[in-house]
Amino acid sequence: MQNTIEICILAAGMGTRMKSSKPKMLQPIAGKPMLLHLLDTAAELNPDRIHIVIGSGADNVKSLVSRQEVNWVLQAEQKGTGHAVMQAMPEFSSSSKVLILLGDAPLLRRCTMEKLLSEECDLGVLTVDQPEPSNYGRIIRNGQQIIAIVEERDANKEQRGIREINTGVMVASARQLQEWLPHIETDNDQEEYLLTDIVKIANQLGAIVRGVKTQDHQEVQGINTFAQLASAERHYQQMTVRGLMDQGVHFVDPNRVTLRGKLLTGQDVSIDVNCIFENDVSLGDNVQVGANCHIRDSQIGNNAVIKPNTIIDGAVIENDCSVGPFARIRPGTILEDKVAVGNFVEIKKSTLGRGTKSSHLTYLGDSVIGEEVNIGAGTITCNYDGVNKHVTEIGDNVFVGSNTALVAPVTIGEGSTIAAGSTITKEVSDKSLAIARGRQKNLRHWKGPRSK
Repeated sequence: MQNTIEICILAAGMGTRMKSSKPKMLQPIAGKPMLLHLLDTAAELNPDRIHIVIGSGADNVKSLVSRQEVNWVLQAEQKGTGHAVMQAMPEFSSSSKVLILLGDAPLLRRCTMEKLLSEECDLGVLTVDQPEPSNYGRIIRNGQQIIAIVEERDANKEQRGIREINTGVMVASARQLQEWLPHIETDNDQEEYLLTDIVKIANQLGAIVRGVKTQDHQEVQGINTFAQLASAERHYQQMTVRGLMDQGVHFVDPNRVTLRGKLLTGQDVSIDVNCIFENDVSLGDNVQVGANCHIRDSQIGNNAVIKPNTIIDGAVIENDCSVGPFARIRPGTILEDKVAVGNFVEIKKSTLGRGTKSSHLTYLGDSVIGEEVNIGAGTITCNYDGVNKHVTEIGDNVFVGSNTALVAPVTIGEGSTIAAGSTITKEVSDKSLAIARGRQKNLRHWKGPRSK
């Protein structure tokens, strides 16, 4: 048995059927380019080397991946899958077993790769029973031996009835690939070097060719159109959500949630419909997430309630907090225990201390706010002077009246009260009442404008 494993990913296709300027391998599934999905899974096998064959949009593809273990192989002219492997052939160690993957089939699981690698054979072919096998190469067997892969256009009526199809994923020793590949010819409709031809060649040379069948045809589906990309996206989401439900997460409707990264959850988490989770998100025990929320790169503590239509990005929400509905929590924000943030409140790069409340219609930016502070409706921190950002500091137990403007840099001492409608430009000392508004004047017997 070979001492090392090398992986060769065929990723040279442009994807002309998508009619996109972006290389096909860079189209996203769950917010991540499909090539990275496959590369991350392949890396879990700890191969000796990973070779990626690139062609169309090569520079864009290379700029996406910064991994030392990746060896880039250029297929300047796309002359078929066999030709692609030929370009990588000089890079393989002769003692390696080579796993050949397709970059446009990104949802292949690690366990499937391992099963194929463990098969005792000279050439292993990953197959699947396809409910609609049209346009796929049919697997022709003689007992356990695969003797041929027949393309749809070449198949007779009996062969077209075969549901077991070729996925394009194969494994063989580098030494045998070096022996077989030179025998591939271009006598086909595409006039290309097709990798599937090595099945016939291996049989002619007396090799053992075995098929390993996966039970999930969606796992190996190729992606050439946006319709297929959408199908792969839905399959990925269903698999990921099912795994979280198995861990105890309650999704009100598992078909109406989108995961674009890693979601870690505690016990008794409930997630309503149409929520999006991006990058790294963690939810503590007993967290409730309402409908239509978008949470990205954030940590949410135990017993937090995230009400509908709330956006949280790059924030830390600690225990027993209530956020929303229609709140926007921006990067750099920390809400300590028992903070309540209500509707149409926007917070950016600010810390709100334990028990502080901002119930509605407020902007808090670049602020350090103490404990048990009440922020009235219509309050804003004026943190930007046109050039620089400035900090507003508010001590514990401050009451800020409605429609207050806090012009930073400014400090509000603990226990103070800011009268409604004030514009505060100077420091307010502890336990003071600050009133900063024009005096009211009432004119009696006022006769307003009259129409002529």
